[in-house]
Amino acid sequence: MKKKISPRSVANIDDDIRAEYDFSGGVRGKYAHILKEEGYTIRVYRRDGTFTEKRVLGEKTITLEPDVQEYFPDSKAVNRALRTLISLIPNKRRVATKKAAGGRKTDSRKHLKT
Repeated sequence: MKKKISPRSVANIDDDIRAEYDFSGGVRGKYAHILKEEGYTIRVYRRDGTFTEKRVLGEKTITLEPDVQEYFPDSKAVNRALRTLISLIPNKRRVATKKAAGGRKTDSRKHLKT
């Protein structure tokens, strides 16, 4: 059941907004794509000062199992290990993988630091 809004209550809502507030440059959903890709954290604060926190994962988020996390303190360590692993893959295998992935012509070794 939807509540009806009377014209009088709409007028009251408009009266609450000050004339000096300018919303003309606002863009709806300006950061929505970033939140969708990278994820975000929701905190719910309680009156007693405590809070609960929930991490909402984005599409680009990759999670590691706890036993694997013990060996990698941060993203940099994970990326370094994966690049080392990629460098061990024979060239023929790398080329076949790139073709299957859409024909990207980048060399995975360009990111390796020596």
